[in-house]
Amino acid sequence: MNRRSEREAQISLPATISAYLGVTEPALFGVNVKYVYPFVAGMIGSSIAGLLSVTFNVTANAIGIGGIPGILSIQAKYMLPFFFVMLVAIAVPMILTFFFRKTGVFTKAEDESVKSPQIEAIDEAKEAAPKVDFAEIASPLAGEVKELSQATDPVFAQGVMGQGVVIEPSEGELVAPVNGVVSVLFPTKHAVGIVSDEGVELLMHIGMDTVNLEGKGFEAHVAQGDKVSVGDKLISFDMSAIKEVGYVTETPVIITNQDQFQADERGQLPRMIELGDKLMTATRIG
Repeated sequence: MNRRSEREAQISLPATISAYLGVTEPALFGVNVKYVYPFVAGMIGSSIAGLLSVTFNVTANAIGIGGIPGILSIQAKYMLPFFFVMLVAIAVPMILTFFFRKTGVFTKAEDESVKSPQIEAIDEAKEAAPKVDFAEIASPLAGEVKELSQATDPVFAQGVMGQGVVIEPSEGELVAPVNGVVSVLFPTKHAVGIVSDEGVELLMHIGMDTVNLEGKGFEAHVAQGDKVSVGDKLISFDMSAIKEVGYVTETPVIITNQDQFQADERGQLPRMIELGDKLMTATRIG
């Protein structure tokens, strides 16, 4: 849909490959949530594929990896029906994405031709950002700060989404680490992005695989396009509810526009930190 944008192509191609291999975070945050209509198309396609799986009584030997390799966990006699289901899961979102884009349905995001008030506020924040060489980032959580490479999810640990740190929270309260505008608030409220007044783009992802909770245990205090100041409440989350279902609460805090800013941790890691303490710095590259 955005083949003319070199930057979008650089994000979309790796995100597509990783999604088909079962790692969906880059596609979700880099493309789907950003443009909305691919996200809706994906949900519709997945719902249809799920319905067909139940209809064909497809069963697996065990819970395996996602994406295309997931067929390896399916019982042999159901592999052919499941292959058909996978084709539906791929083809339907593609067709709907093209249709939504052409008709303008659900295009309430960072699209060149359709701008919502929230996205206009985000764009204005980016345009108004002064060209600073250095910015301070406060801690959005209280807890233990560790190197990002220690994150459970390899997508974050390997820096695919950006550079930063991971925090093991001691309290279920996420606050704004910078002054800026909320650029992304995931529908399930487990992740939020902010564009700072200096132009630093931050993403905070509470827990791993917590998208599966579908918002249970999370309460958002902001909406996309809201202006926030350091210390403002962003999301409250129930740590016990997250842990009860077997998920971790560790929270990556990363700079996603790493082509413009370099993330540097403050102090030796691991270390304990309080809300509002200096967490890391963002230094402009070039």
